[in-house]
Amino acid sequence: MSAVAAVGLLGYMYADSLEFLLRLWWGSEDYGFGLFIPFVSLVLIWRLRHRIAEVRVEKSVWGVVIITAGLLLYWVGELTTVFFILHVSLWMVIVGLTVSLIGIPRTRVIAFPLGYLLAAIPLPTFIYAGLASQLQLWSSALGVGFLQLVGVLAFREGNVIDLGSVQLQVIEACSGIRYLFPLTALALLCAYLYQDKTWKRVVLVVSAIPISILINGFRIGVIGILVELYGQGAAEGFYHLFEGWVLFMSSLGVLLLEMLILSKIPSKGVSARRVLSSANLAMSDRGARTDIPVRSSAVLRPSFPGPVYLYSVALLVPFAMASAAIDQREERPPARAQFVDFPMVLQGWKGTSLHLEKQFIDLLRFDDYVLADYRASGGSPVNFYSAYYRSQKKGQSAHSPQSCLPGGGWEISSFERVTVPSSVRSSSAIVANRVLIQKEDQRQVVLYWFKQRNRALASEYLVKFYLLWDAMTMDRTDGALVRIASLIGSGETEASADRRVMEFAMAIEPELRRFVPD
Repeated sequence: MSAVAAVGLLGYMYADSLEFLLRLWWGSEDYGFGLFIPFVSLVLIWRLRHRIAEVRVEKSVWGVVIITAGLLLYWVGELTTVFFILHVSLWMVIVGLTVSLIGIPRTRVIAFPLGYLLAAIPLPTFIYAGLASQLQLWSSALGVGFLQLVGVLAFREGNVIDLGSVQLQVIEACSGIRYLFPLTALALLCAYLYQDKTWKRVVLVVSAIPISILINGFRIGVIGILVELYGQGAAEGFYHLFEGWVLFMSSLGVLLLEMLILSKIPSKGVSARRVLSSANLAMSDRGARTDIPVRSSAVLRPSFPGPVYLYSVALLVPFAMASAAIDQREERPPARAQFVDFPMVLQGWKGTSLHLEKQFIDLLRFDDYVLADYRASGGSPVNFYSAYYRSQKKGQSAHSPQSCLPGGGWEISSFERVTVPSSVRSSSAIVANRVLIQKEDQRQVVLYWFKQRNRALASEYLVKFYLLWDAMTMDRTDGALVRIASLIGSGETEASADRRVMEFAMAIEPELRRFVPD
C-alpha cells in the first residue's frame, strides 16, 4: 500500500517532468534509447536479487536525508524552469526511498542499476545546444578531411560543406549526438559487465566519445561521396537513414573490438578466462564478480516496510500539496507596452518591421516579440530582435542565441563579455555578450543579453539563479532576450561595426523599459 502511495505522489508531483521525458524518448532520435534504460535497470536488479537477499537488512535514516535533498532540488527545478534539475530530483527521491526501504548495504548491491538511470536524463537545453553546435563543426571538419583524403574537392564554411555543384549543410540532426549518447550508454553497460581492471572499463567508456565523433565524420564524408556520384537524393530519405544505422552498428562493432583488444592486455591477478566472458555479455547468472549475479540459495522475500520508509513516503505528502500551489500561482508582472508599438524611428535610426515564420514562433513560445532592421542615415543596417516572456516556466523561457548562431555556414570566431554604457544617468551599464561570427569572407557582430526584471544579465547560469530568487522574493519570472546584429561591410573594420551596435544598444535601452519593465 505504501508503494502505491509513493508511486501516486511521485506521479502527481513529477507529471510534467515525466511527460517531457516520455515525449522526448518517444519523439527524439537523439534520446530514443532512454526509453529502454529503465527496463535494463530493472532486469539488472532482478538478476541481482539473490545477491540482495544475501546482504543483511539495515534500515537507515540516510534515505530520509537523500529524499529531503531531492525534494528541495524539486523546488529549485520548478522555479528555475529547468527540466534537468527536476529529473535529477526524481532520481534522488527514488534512491532515497530505496535506501529507506532496504538499507545502505543492499542499495550498494544495486548501485549501478540505480546510477544507470541517469544515462536516460536529457541534458539541459542550453548545454545540449552548445554541444550540438560544436559537434556540427567537428563533424563538418572531419567529413571534409575525409573527402579531401580520397580526392574529392570539398571546402568547409562553418557547418556547410561545399562540393562545388552541391552544398551540404551539417544540421543539428547530423551533429553526431544521436551516436554519442546511445553509444556512451552502451559503453557504460558493457563496462559494468566487463570483468577486468577498472582502468580498462574507464578507457572503454571514455573511448565511446571519440569513436562516435570519428564515425559521424566518416559518415558525412561517405554522404559527400555518394552525393558527388548519385546526386542530392543520396543525402536524403531512406538512404540517409540507412547510412546512419549501418554506421551506428559499425561504431558498436568498434566498441566490441576494443573490448577484445583490451582483454588481450595482461592484467595482474586477473585470469584470461575472466575477461570479456560471453556469459556475462549474455547476462548469465554465473560470474566471479561480486556485482554480477551469482546462483545462491538465498531468496528475496517481501517484508513489512519499517517506520523509516513509511516516514519517507509521508514526507512526500506536503511537497505534493505544495507543488499544486506552485503550478497554480499567478504572477503579476508590471503593465507593459506591446512590441507592436515599438518605435521605428528613434535617435536618428529608422526601422523596418519584420516577421518571424510560424515554425520559429511555435518553437520559441514567447508571449511577444519585435524583429526589425534599423539604419542610421547613410550607415549599414542593424538587425534588432527581442522576445518577451510573461512567465518563464518549464519549456518556456528565453532561448540563448549562442546555440543557434553557428548555422547556415556561420561559425563563431570569438566570444567575449563587453560593457554597454547606459544612456540613462540613473542606470548602470549593461554587461552583454559580444560574438563575432564568420562565413567565408563575411563577418557579423552580434550583441545580446537577457533583460530579467530589473537586471541585465549576460550569463545563462545567472538567469536561472535569478529566476529562482525572484520567483521567491518578487513572485515574478517575466523577462526577455535582447539581440542586436550587424554585418561588417567590405573594407570596414570590426571596431566600426562594434560602434554601430553599441550606439544602437544605447539608443534602444531607455525604450526597452516600457516593453520589458523593471
